[in-house]
Amino acid sequence: MNLDAPDAAAPGAVVNLTDFDRVHRHAMQSLFASLEGLCEGTLVVDRDARVVWINERYAARFGLRSAQEAIGQEVERVIPSSLMREVVTSGQPILLDILETSGRSFVVTRLPVKDDLGQVIGAVGLALYDNLKPLSPLFSKFLALQAELDKTRKSLQQARRTRYTFSNFIGMSPACLEVKRQARRAANLDSPVLLLGETGTGKELLAQAIHAASPRAHQPFIALNVAAIPDTLLETEFFGVAPGAYTGADRRGRDGKFTLADGGTLFLDEIGDMPLVLQAKLLRVLQEGEFEPVGSNRVVKANVRIVAATSTDLPALVESGRFRADLFYRLNVLMLQVPPLRDRLTDLPQLCEAILEQLSIQTGAAQREVGADALALFRAQPWKGNVRELRNVLERAAMLSDDLILGEAAFRPVLPGGGARGRASEPVLPVETPTPVAIPKHADAMAAFERRLLVDALAACGGRVSEAARQLGLGRATLYKKLTALGLASPN
Repeated sequence: MNLDAPDAAAPGAVVNLTDFDRVHRHAMQSLFASLEGLCEGTLVVDRDARVVWINERYAARFGLRSAQEAIGQEVERVIPSSLMREVVTSGQPILLDILETSGRSFVVTRLPVKDDLGQVIGAVGLALYDNLKPLSPLFSKFLALQAELDKTRKSLQQARRTRYTFSNFIGMSPACLEVKRQARRAANLDSPVLLLGETGTGKELLAQAIHAASPRAHQPFIALNVAAIPDTLLETEFFGVAPGAYTGADRRGRDGKFTLADGGTLFLDEIGDMPLVLQAKLLRVLQEGEFEPVGSNRVVKANVRIVAATSTDLPALVESGRFRADLFYRLNVLMLQVPPLRDRLTDLPQLCEAILEQLSIQTGAAQREVGADALALFRAQPWKGNVRELRNVLERAAMLSDDLILGEAAFRPVLPGGGARGRASEPVLPVETPTPVAIPKHADAMAAFERRLLVDALAACGGRVSEAARQLGLGRATLYKKLTALGLASPN
């Protein structure tokens, strides 16, 4: 067959399949002819959204005596609610839509038409159905899936909202009132907040309260405990992973905490344990307001407020070179020192009442009270674990006792050291006048003590890091970091 011959080939002639252009042209013509016959209506517009072709059946649907009346008119004059102009303007298809017009509903598909250079020169509209009833099973399934998706989204949004406000930070002591006053001021600003305080003092509670009282209250609150995640995974937790970034990575990619917290607040607990490499990347996010997901060259804008917390001596870490000074100053715009429980002992009655009420609601048991003798015992305790330790003591005593009023006898078995009285009842021993010696700096003394402690622990455990970590009450990764920082282990 002569490939240069006109398209009207003789009957029975075989088309040469190596003539791709001709086969493609025949396929397009055949497809359009088939769709035009199967569909309820077919429409073609030019780049100005003027009708250049419409089939007779579709023209009659819109009250035209013939298709010729529509030719040259703007598509909206023929079909008032048409979106064909949007397809021509954007160059993007609308694959499945419902066209409502004159009391009729059509399921339609709209596709752009492009020339050989990829320029949009028009668009094709296909009215697939004029009756939605045959599609009702499909739409019912779609609506059910949509309802389930909406339910899941609401549940996720609820999980990312704060549970605590300033009313949950219980106490009327001067120390408690002062930290709440400062936190309320911080809530009205958008600068980073740094919460310093011992473990169990309620730093995350304050972080949630700051978010709940801020203009970002209706946006996500995302919390991340830096110390609980291995160093190798922290960057992906922060910034996410691009699709297929490395072998084994999810092909769809994964969002990081900065993306999840977009528009809201990101709470970084135990930030003092953050590796130096990641500190530099966090500093860039705080300064430039942007980051790159792992394995991607795409820059993502970060609209996130940072609230950080630590129970370590962060200035000492800066002095020893284990925390970047520039990041410390960037975080230390608004610093709040959360007081330990021993500095607000007048709050003990209120704290005990609130905790016992929570326990009663959770367990369904009768409401308990703390006796006056028990409160006197509490005031003599050091409370190294602060409010978290107080809750533990109250919960254990309530579980072991049947009394509604928990007295001193109920708490002595569950207090550290059997409830031995603390500083107020300890005897004062005579102190000899010491021989004047050079006093080392606090950071140097602590580093020397920690080095000696870790060396002794490793020696006692036969060099087994996991066992030493367990004996010290540390995570294995945390112990490795400390050993590396002190030069007792190779960073590799």
